[in-house]
Amino acid sequence: MTYSNLKEDNIQSFLNEPLAMYNYTPSLSFIDLLNDKFKLVEIIQEGISFGLFEKIRSIFPFTMQDWSTYLDISLKSLQRYSHDKRSFKPIHSEKIIELAEVMAYGIEVFEDVDKLKLWLGTPSLALGHKKPLDLIKNSYGKELVMRELVALEYGIFA
Repeated sequence: MTYSNLKEDNIQSFLNEPLAMYNYTPSLSFIDLLNDKFKLVEIIQEGISFGLFEKIRSIFPFTMQDWSTYLDISLKSLQRYSHDKRSFKPIHSEKIIELAEVMAYGIEVFEDVDKLKLWLGTPSLALGHKKPLDLIKNSYGKELVMRELVALEYGIFA
């Protein structure tokens, strides 16, 4: 897994960047979107544009193969989305948002991208000796990881 595009300034500028260029509400930033659950539901139902996915993909530490695994679609299908520049189905859009939500919150908690990267790839006692990256492949695992991030934010260590 490569983390070369995961830079603090790229992340902060994207998280606060208005989503108008991705055909979403002009005054809404990505952080605003993550906090507005009604808008999230609407955007997920419409399907995330490939442009927004590309932006998310460019700043978070997942390769195309990783995304293929996390979204449960073949790499070839994911590449077709890229080629056709089409929007994702709602089920895939929801998963993209869930992964982005974990990453955005992780960045908030750790305040350091390198510490977040290390934590994501390290087995955690609180997570049953599993790596957070392995758990975020489904909604239940994502919730466990988010719960652990909340605990870390409040200084509760396992």
